[in-house]
Amino acid sequence: MKQSLQLKIGQQLTMTPQLQQAIRLLQLSTLDLQQEIQAALESNPLLEISEEDNELPEGNDNGNEAPESLRTAEERSTDSTDHEREESYEERPTDEWSDNIPEELTTDSSWEDTFQSQSAGPARDDDWDPADNDTRDETLQDHLLWQLNLTPMSDADRMVAEAIIDGIEPDGYLTLTTDELLEQFRAQQPELFADTELDEIETVLHRVQQFDPPGVAARDLSECLCIQLQQLPPDTPLRDEAIKLAREHLQLLGSHDYKSLLRRMRLREEVLQEVVRLIQSLNPKPGASITSSQSEYVIPDAVVTKIKGEWVVTLNPDAAPKLRINAQYADLIRRADNSADNSFLKNHLQEARWFLKSLLSRNDTLLKVATEIVERQSGFLEYGEEAMRPMVLHDIAEAVGMHESTISRVTTQKYIHTPRGIFELKYFFSSHVSTSDGGAASSTAIRALIKKLVAAENPAKPLSDNKIAQLLDEQGINVARRTIAKYREAMAIPPSNERKRLV
Repeated sequence: MKQSLQLKIGQQLTMTPQLQQAIRLLQLSTLDLQQEIQAALESNPLLEISEEDNELPEGNDNGNEAPESLRTAEERSTDSTDHEREESYEERPTDEWSDNIPEELTTDSSWEDTFQSQSAGPARDDDWDPADNDTRDETLQDHLLWQLNLTPMSDADRMVAEAIIDGIEPDGYLTLTTDELLEQFRAQQPELFADTELDEIETVLHRVQQFDPPGVAARDLSECLCIQLQQLPPDTPLRDEAIKLAREHLQLLGSHDYKSLLRRMRLREEVLQEVVRLIQSLNPKPGASITSSQSEYVIPDAVVTKIKGEWVVTLNPDAAPKLRINAQYADLIRRADNSADNSFLKNHLQEARWFLKSLLSRNDTLLKVATEIVERQSGFLEYGEEAMRPMVLHDIAEAVGMHESTISRVTTQKYIHTPRGIFELKYFFSSHVSTSDGGAASSTAIRALIKKLVAAENPAKPLSDNKIAQLLDEQGINVARRTIAKYREAMAIPPSNERKRLV
């Protein structure tokens, strides 16, 4: 192979660094955007948080001017030029200190090629304690081991109890059998468990089953319900009947075969109904009450309110801090020399300008898209899910003059606060189903109608999927039975035979 130099002419699409930054900020959620802004504040000294409502110090409540030492450089320059200007950088006219700063970078360059950024790492705190960041939730095993440490047991029984606790799933059920536990201990420590019998393992298991939460360490649903019922006070009405049903006839209850239950339990219908109600009050997954995740709070990006009969969308001012150019550092660039300090400030000034421009572009795009969505879905805000209109990304993209990919980025992980709650912007998009009058109905509206019909049905004779399809057809909505079944399963609504209840 011989090495040679060749010249080729070609064309390719390359996004400028400004466009790359704008797209990256556009698809960030509120929490990610706050982290991005905080990182920019730490790395760029020319960026600062705008504090518009500064309180006057004591003794100046009469409206007198603040002392010269407390006034910013921007305020002093304002007095000298007799101009009333805001402190925000967007309204500051271009001065001589912005000369020789390019408006845009070329497509084949990057931030690092033109500017030398210096990231400022987070300040170290000598008093930092690793325990301050310990936010791990208490697991079910931790809760059970804490109770085990308070229970007097022999060393062998304690080892068995620890093995039982290790074999408990997060929902509270034991996945190991007593035979497997006994074989495991005899193989690992034959000198200690050579004479251990199966009933001894069962005894330790029953002791663990008395721990909190009630029903833990059960091997199946029937045993879980029986443990919870046995821990109820002995004078609980119909307690014994409920234990008998959970131990012997739970399968019939699961299939809603109430006729067989009435015959085998030898109970009247109203008594059986009370027994079933008692069983339904129990917790089929006791471990879920201990393994609880941390609460996640949603910060809405936009807020919609009704003003003079019209729905108005505004951006949430608390979603992200307001930024501006630091006036004191910007004034230092007026020296216009070639020192290293001045070059450092110029580099970071241009980065700050582009970052603020990208944030402004993100806010404008988000407000424009949210306003169009609210305008199209005003019926939902007025009447609820049943009035939701069918809408896809193409509809909004065509209305605002943007690409569908841009609309997808704007509506992903962006939330809007409405009088009906906080919803992700993606929630308002749904497919359409044709109606008898030639129109279209939203799949979200159809789900709401199905939920409404199921809630109003007779528990003794629940509506089948065919019957729901007929009722919707009477309202002018043509939906197939399989579509009803798909929407019903998506909403976790069981079929009609499992929804049947005693009268």
